[in-house]
Amino acid sequence: MPVRAYVLIQTEVGRAATVARSVKALSGVIAAEGVTGPYDVIVRAEADTVDDLGHMVVSRIQLIDGITRTVTCPIVNL
Repeated sequence: MPVRAYVLIQTEVGRAATVARSVKALSGVIAAEGVTGPYDVIVRAEADTVDDLGHMVVSRIQLIDGITRTVTCPIVNL
């Protein structure tokens, strides 16, 4: 069963749309949408393992120009 998570992203001012488009193009990203509030983009992502998910966030998502902060929230089945 894949590991799924929401990744909350803060961006530089005026960069949310560009960041959302860039993130949406990544493999493993199910959705990336601009939002209002304390975060600018919310991403739904999935990977085979927790390590793969962490690798996706650190080595691919966080390297996108315009991102200032990410918070990863793994989805749990309650």
